[in-house]
Amino acid sequence: MCIAVLDSGGNLKSFTRMDDAWVGSIDIAIKKAKTACYFAMPSGEIGKLSVPGSPLYGIEHSNDGLITFPGGLPIVDEDGILIGAIGVSGDTVENDHLVAQAGVNVAGVCDVPKHPWRT
Repeated sequence: MCIAVLDSGGNLKSFTRMDDAWVGSIDIAIKKAKTACYFAMPSGEIGKLSVPGSPLYGIEHSNDGLITFPGGLPIVDEDGILIGAIGVSGDTVENDHLVAQAGVNVAGVCDVPKHPWRT
């Protein structure tokens, strides 16, 4: 797996790649985190809004490329302030999401409020 952590401005703060993880997963992990950070919602939720005929169809082509399937989660503090995001790639999207959620849980943050504040 590859795991990327961004600050609230979308800047890479931490990255790790497990031995033998796919090289292609490096970019995917970073873009999942970027997607979650830029839109303050899980990357998989953006995916649900970006299918053909939906309001955000084609959004993955914006911002130098986004990833719209699970594995990217915003990190929000107890005051509802977006402080960053985590993106995970390298396994099934379901497992990527579980690992990202575990990372958010370790950070001791709360669920995303309806309208998180940007920092």
